[in-house]
Amino acid sequence: MKKHGIELVNHTALEPWLEGRPFDEWKAQYDEEGYAIFEAVMTRAETERVRDALQSHLSVTGRNHFEGYKSHRVYSLLAKAPDVFSDMITHPLPLAFAEAELGASCLISGLLAINLLPGETAQGWHYDDAQIRIPRPRPAYGVSAFWTIDDTTEMNGATEIIPRSHLWGDGELDDSLVKDSYDPALKDLAVDADLQPRADAVKATMPAGSLMITKGTLWHRGGANRSSKSRLVITPQYCPGWARQLENMMLAVPAEIAATLPKRTRQLLGYNIHDVFMGYVDGVHPDTVLNIGT
Repeated sequence: MKKHGIELVNHTALEPWLEGRPFDEWKAQYDEEGYAIFEAVMTRAETERVRDALQSHLSVTGRNHFEGYKSHRVYSLLAKAPDVFSDMITHPLPLAFAEAELGASCLISGLLAINLLPGETAQGWHYDDAQIRIPRPRPAYGVSAFWTIDDTTEMNGATEIIPRSHLWGDGELDDSLVKDSYDPALKDLAVDADLQPRADAVKATMPAGSLMITKGTLWHRGGANRSSKSRLVITPQYCPGWARQLENMMLAVPAEIAATLPKRTRQLLGYNIHDVFMGYVDGVHPDTVLNIGT
């Protein structure tokens, strides 16, 4: 089905992962809990393809406590391995949730790899669409996907979530640890030093190749890695077509690379029109800049 010139995900393509339940039932559960988890979405060959694409880029550790002093963070993934990460952001399962939540003209707001090294501490609690400064409680203006390239376990820093926290208003959880991320005292924390323990938190343990999808308003954090091995997750984040993206995708992905990408990927980057004419270039569709007909 097309909407405003955009080919939407055909929900019949989702059947291999829906466990016999209709998409609308999964979406209702997601709306209630703030997240959904699907196991065995990627094959071993697919996870290794992602790992291989990233291997030469896993070298620089984080600049603050939020990024993780003992974590690799890799940004601009579409510029580094276009085919691999184009397939990931247009995978029908997370994209179906993004389209349902944010509309057909949704964009990719961020796309990064997070590799927790042994000894990494627990991150500060946060939610991913906090840059949209509209008072809570409110609808989510973001959808985050968490692709597990490694198993995520109790020991190696599985993402921690607070179910139903997407329904909370402002001020119900202290986010000062994120705001104080550059405090030098945080650099020397022990791995077991949890500055914000929560009895209502759940560790999203998943085998490699799994996918967790969360609302942009769901409070979560990266866990502490108490194991002897690293833990790799890729997280594409989607936003509405009217919102400013977290990463400037038009600069992050050079035009000569963008021109080679599938149409749906280009639309998610921003080579697209929201509503009537938001996103035009010199009065015409942005694909004209790439000399591609629409």
